[in-house]
Amino acid sequence: MTVVTVIGIGDDGAAGLFPQAVESIAAADVLVGGERHLSFFPDVRAERMPLKTGVLSAIEEIRKQQEAGLRVVVLASGDPLFYGIGGLLAKKLGADAVRIIPHFSSVQLAFSRMKESSQDAHIDSVHGRAITGLAQRLDGKAKVALLTDKENTPARVAQYLLDYGMDEYEAFVAEKLGNPDERCRWFSLADLARTECDPLNVLILRQRAGANPPHWGLGIEDDQFQQRKPDKGLITKKEVRVVSLAEMNLKPDSIVWDIGTATGSVAIEAARIARNGHVFAVEKNEPDLENAIANAKKFRTDITFVHAKAPQGLEQFPDPDAVFVGGSGGELAELIQLCRERLRPNGRFVLNAVTIENLYEAMQALKEAGFATSVTMLQVSRSKPILHLTRLEGLNPVYVITGKIPVEAEREGDLA
Repeated sequence: MTVVTVIGIGDDGAAGLFPQAVESIAAADVLVGGERHLSFFPDVRAERMPLKTGVLSAIEEIRKQQEAGLRVVVLASGDPLFYGIGGLLAKKLGADAVRIIPHFSSVQLAFSRMKESSQDAHIDSVHGRAITGLAQRLDGKAKVALLTDKENTPARVAQYLLDYGMDEYEAFVAEKLGNPDERCRWFSLADLARTECDPLNVLILRQRAGANPPHWGLGIEDDQFQQRKPDKGLITKKEVRVVSLAEMNLKPDSIVWDIGTATGSVAIEAARIARNGHVFAVEKNEPDLENAIANAKKFRTDITFVHAKAPQGLEQFPDPDAVFVGGSGGELAELIQLCRERLRPNGRFVLNAVTIENLYEAMQALKEAGFATSVTMLQVSRSKPILHLTRLEGLNPVYVITGKIPVEAEREGDLA
């Protein structure tokens, strides 16, 4: 069986290739690639297989040609292992069945035009992907390289960042890299939001000199959240919030449900932990939902909010790794059972209760649904000045109730 050769190619076509890459293309029986890449080699007599849509079906066709003993060469943009087809081909065909000859990646070329180092840059992509969640992924990053597309253009990205108050960045846009019509420009985000760029571009964001973007550690102060006044804001207090988040056992890519989000405090802190995941929040009270949306913008977290009374609305969410319940609206048993059915392996269900009756109801419902349960009671006191002295003022005790799927149940599910 022959080896499939994957060759990275720039916008300058054959002129930018190493001799071994040119020789492989000339000897190919089948040449695979986008129409633009194939057009760089009009004199090559190989059979041409344009890559349009359906990459997986194309890979199966490549496998058939390979098994038939044909020399297959796949053309890819830049570095085929940088958001390219190279890694997927190696995974599907086997690493030993693929040879990769890389070109410069678009990000390498962009930084070379910018004349700055790239090793300290955060690299992300909205090319062929939803822009959702970009705010928390980029927040706090001093330098970012971003791949865009025809939908998520540099202008759209700039406006998105401005919507989340992330105006500390200046932007460098490198268009048509390696092409005679190459163009590189600097912008403010406000100017970039009004500028049309070529679809073939790399966007680099760099914090302006002297910029001082806000920073929030774990446990944002309660008074930083917009909420209903007086005490009907229904915010999960900072200390309780931190313990609840610890019980949720979040990972960077966790999918989280926040049911009865109110001010959105737990959802926001969860999104800042699970920056590569996503948080879905449900709230039945419209004024609270408006506050939650405003808070999410302030704290640079892109959360999916739904105006509904749970369990309505949950059917549209992907299965969660963790569920937090800040308010159940009297449907607790039904809600717990639904979450038990939807939680992923090693998932957590965390609920706060302030009354003994709600504690008992939650414990019973969790056990009936097959959760292993634990309870932590928090009795928090905060310092308060009294003349020139300091006293402690107690907050209402809160029960943090956690449901875990027993290991035995997970094993049974794996075997089913």
